[in-house]
Amino acid sequence: MKMLFASILVAVSAAGAVHAEPVLSGETAYPSKAIGYDALVAGDHERAISDMLSGNVSRHDPAFLLNLGQAYARSGDVSKARELFRMAARKRENVDLVLADGRVISSKLAARQALATVQVGIASR
Repeated sequence: MKMLFASILVAVSAAGAVHAEPVLSGETAYPSKAIGYDALVAGDHERAISDMLSGNVSRHDPAFLLNLGQAYARSGDVSKARELFRMAARKRENVDLVLADGRVISSKLAARQALATVQVGIASR
């Protein structure tokens, strides 16, 4: 199984996983702004979406899908977030995401947790 380094943006239950090294920018393994890490950390969800959609990262990359889903969820587009989390959960490839606190979570589990969190948010409205 492939191992990817990641940093969680919010509580683990929200599953906002992103690729990162634990120093400086969270997008060290990617072109600048490609997975929206810095914008998400800054709380600028619209910029994160714009950065990710204009980047060159594969639209099949689990971290890309999870981060884009988080950005959409935080900006209020829960439907789009659910779609992206489902796409990440259905990916054939399952990669390990190493969280900022050192824990490892599979990309499929992160996607399922993110989807469950979005579903709970909808149910509580």
